[in-house]
Amino acid sequence: MSPNDKYRGAVVEDLQLPPAFCLPSHESVSRAMEAAYDRDFSHIPVLNRDRRPLGYVDVALLKAKWEAGTASPNDSISKYMTKFNRRASEPYTLITPLTPLAELADFLEDNIFALVTDHGRNFVLAVATSQDLDNFVTRRGG
Repeated sequence: MSPNDKYRGAVVEDLQLPPAFCLPSHESVSRAMEAAYDRDFSHIPVLNRDRRPLGYVDVALLKAKWEAGTASPNDSISKYMTKFNRRASEPYTLITPLTPLAELADFLEDNIFALVTDHGRNFVLAVATSQDLDNFVTRRGG
């Protein structure tokens, strides 16, 4: 059995992920920290005013900067976000609700998480991690 057979043809929407929680790039550090802990998130996508993904905030990194006094509560999170690589030579990998889990698993081998978007990449619908895949396989008895 190949490693990808464990997904038995399932797609991203079969993971039943909660709706994505994203923050606008102008949001404050204090609000980002509060939201991360309320929802127990380790990474929060950051969007521009058109709701397009710009990057993400690594909550553990931000917390460390906060505690060290190098991140002010009123600073904009855009100052601390990791920007997504936007080189034409490295096109985006489109992950939608209909993307096979085997493809998502391949993507997550080189990435911390995947933003699940609509086909036109206009809206972030969810965030998927390797843990989500592991939980799915466990639930399915794979």
